[in-house]
Amino acid sequence: MQSRFIFLSLILALLLSAETAPRGAKAVNSASAFVQNAIFSNRIVIFSKSYCPYCKRAKRIFSDLHQHPYVVELDLRDDGTEIQYVLLDLVGRHTVPQVFVNGKHIGGSDDLKDSVQSGELQKLLGST
Repeated sequence: MQSRFIFLSLILALLLSAETAPRGAKAVNSASAFVQNAIFSNRIVIFSKSYCPYCKRAKRIFSDLHQHPYVVELDLRDDGTEIQYVLLDLVGRHTVPQVFVNGKHIGGSDDLKDSVQSGELQKLLGST
């Protein structure tokens, strides 16, 4: 519930600031809206880079669990750098992968592995 409130507050702030924002800020707002939409519109999201071994490990973990995450390959997007800055603001990290399940931030590759070993990931995946 709290994450939905944050999401709606962010969208409202983006809408209110869109007309008065400097041109460069609109790109960041667009990246922010994309990130929020990706997180809350998909059961599993991985912000990744196609060449990153830790990202590949995160994708493999979900594959082993027969899950199909929505993967955002930042290095293949024109706005990938802006998305990484949004993630830094959102979760305090700019590294990849950054994994979200049911709107909840799991963390990076090691965090994901730990959540599998503890059973937390399976609980999150079963709660939809």
